[in-house]
Amino acid sequence: MKQFSKPILLLAFLLTLWEQTSAQDPRFSQFYASPWNLNPAMTGLFNGRWRVTANYRDQWSSFLNPVPFRTYAAAFDARFEVGRDDYAAFGIGAMHDEAGTSKFEQNKVQIGGAFLKQLTGGRYRARNYLSAGAQLGFGQNSIDWGRLWFTRQFDPSSESPNPTLPNGEPDANANTDVYLDFNAGLLWYMLFGDNGFVYAGGALHHINAPVISLTGDDQETLYSRWSGHAGGQFPLSDNFSALPGVLVMKQGPSFETDFGLNFRYSNNDLNELAMRAGAWARLGNKLDEGLQMDAITVVGMLEFNRWMLGLSYDITTSSLTAANNSRGAFEISLTYFHPGERRARIVCPKF
Repeated sequence: MKQFSKPILLLAFLLTLWEQTSAQDPRFSQFYASPWNLNPAMTGLFNGRWRVTANYRDQWSSFLNPVPFRTYAAAFDARFEVGRDDYAAFGIGAMHDEAGTSKFEQNKVQIGGAFLKQLTGGRYRARNYLSAGAQLGFGQNSIDWGRLWFTRQFDPSSESPNPTLPNGEPDANANTDVYLDFNAGLLWYMLFGDNGFVYAGGALHHINAPVISLTGDDQETLYSRWSGHAGGQFPLSDNFSALPGVLVMKQGPSFETDFGLNFRYSNNDLNELAMRAGAWARLGNKLDEGLQMDAITVVGMLEFNRWMLGLSYDITTSSLTAANNSRGAFEISLTYFHPGERRARIVCPKF
């Protein structure tokens, strides 16, 4: 049996915890501000000609500094009219995620497309739309073995690890093979009144279950992940509205659900200035102990004309509070919407 040092055991614990709370895939608490990573059907689902999104997440810096879990993502998408009431969209996105002392990294680049169809609508009828999308890309995972040490590298004479000694680990590779990744999704939404809308969608990621082994094991594949999400905007007055939402995800043995509410204030001016604030709860399964509260996320967002900036912080509520004093994750999102040359027939909600 292989023997591991305490740092390796700690790494294994943290990687296991990460897998249980995030279902293996990196994810954002502001999932509604990262549409490319949420659902391929959300490609081109915005008011304007093209859009750029950027997201950053820093998790557990309170006790893993200087090597916390960090996730970076960026995407570009645009849409074009292909019929009187139909649109096609395309996009490209990338994600980089790194975790812990070993700098375990996940890198993905994908291209995607979607088709947006108006189902019903008119002067006196609610407008219903359906969008279908897919993404195809490549990924690669890696680990820096030089940042870890094993019991075989412990030098008794100096009573300290000597990383220059061989670790004796067979079939250990720094990188996985480059793998193909395929995602697909659907989303329906309905507009009502002046600013109201409701939506519901679902997506399936890693449909082809790619091989992600670092040890040459062809049976080590990435679990497919399914997700469902729903929400809407409900006007409370001329200036205020409520935006509830829920996201449910499952990947292999891991399950997570996020739900909450943002309140939005808008001046309804030509150069619109709007603010959002809210709170979200996250539940996840913890091994065989069932579903438990993992964190509460507080959110603040600012919308100004073409820009939207979001800031959020995860307050840990699980047993991990003993290690991080409830200091979880910081997240920032930034979105730019480029206006269209003329008013589009299809109107999209502001998620």
